[in-house]
Amino acid sequence: MTHQVHAFEPPERFVAGTVGPPGERTFFLQARGGGRLVSVALEKVQMSLLAEKLEELLAEAHRRFGAELPEAPAALSDNEPLDTPVDEEFRVGTLGLAYDVDTATVVIEAIAAGESEVEVELGGDAELAEDDDEDEEPDDDLDRLRVRLTPAAARAFIDRARRVLAAGRPPCPLCGQPLDPRGHLCPRHNGYHR
Repeated sequence: MTHQVHAFEPPERFVAGTVGPPGERTFFLQARGGGRLVSVALEKVQMSLLAEKLEELLAEAHRRFGAELPEAPAALSDNEPLDTPVDEEFRVGTLGLAYDVDTATVVIEAIAAGESEVEVELGGDAELAEDDDEDEEPDDDLDRLRVRLTPAAARAFIDRARRVLAAGRPPCPLCGQPLDPRGHLCPRHNGYHR
């Protein structure tokens, strides 16, 4: 079975989004460009880590290479829903991040989960690649989505991902766990419904 690399360098649009009601949301990364639309599913914690590590990567690239550290311009703010149809290409197992100094771009790679595992990790702790050697790719038999973004587009992605993550169920004021509209067994109330 041959693996597919869905490369968008750069995409017309790259966003985080969800499908389904709060509490039952499925999280997606979606890239569009060149008449193609690719959606990959991931865990909420992976999306949260991706936004956090992207933020760190931009700061590190700024510190080490003087890369621009943009504020997200309001004009780039994308609040539109995911493009349809949202067909899950694969479920993300590993996320990789790199900064390409030559092109001053951020490279995000979402790699499909292997047969047995869905790892919740960010591969390679957001390395800064001074030269983009892509010869030695692990997991060559796994599908992947590769996106190349400008720092401004990366900042817009981070801001939207954070809005998507915050748009779920509101947290319980006592225990911080998400409130369920059907009732909430709060550990701080010994399991009694309020």
